[in-house]
Amino acid sequence: MKISVARAADALPIARMSKNLIEHGLPWSWTENRVRNSIRHPETAVIAARDGRRLAGFGIMQYSDAHAHLNLLAVGSAYRGHGLGRELVEWLEACARTAGIFEVRLELRAGNDNARAFYEALGYSVAGRVLSYYAGREDACRMRRDLSVHSFS
Repeated sequence: MKISVARAADALPIARMSKNLIEHGLPWSWTENRVRNSIRHPETAVIAARDGRRLAGFGIMQYSDAHAHLNLLAVGSAYRGHGLGRELVEWLEACARTAGIFEVRLELRAGNDNARAFYEALGYSVAGRVLSYYAGREDACRMRRDLSVHSFS
């Protein structure tokens, strides 16, 4: 498995993975064009994990002066349970630390207990709930992590 910065050619496979694994049941917002714009954006890191030529997972994180925001993270079904999600998050967090950013924020569907448990295992904590966050249909659980405190989990 190789993790690297995403290329423009990765935009459509990433968008499709987002639609199928993250945005299911919601209007498709992370389209090919939006992902391609994120790849080009100087304050956003888009990374792709590949198993040969096949996209196994990806992450998109936006960086600002005060914090980083994990916009999307997905791992294909066949690749789950082997630490790839952790590797993707650690890669993006390392970029934040290098840039002097020590807080990461994210949102996930409030009912997604598996994702919440995944992030909690990585040191994230629940920071609140956002009503009707997803297309006015679903609430979000807001989470955050302080990167200045190193976790040895």
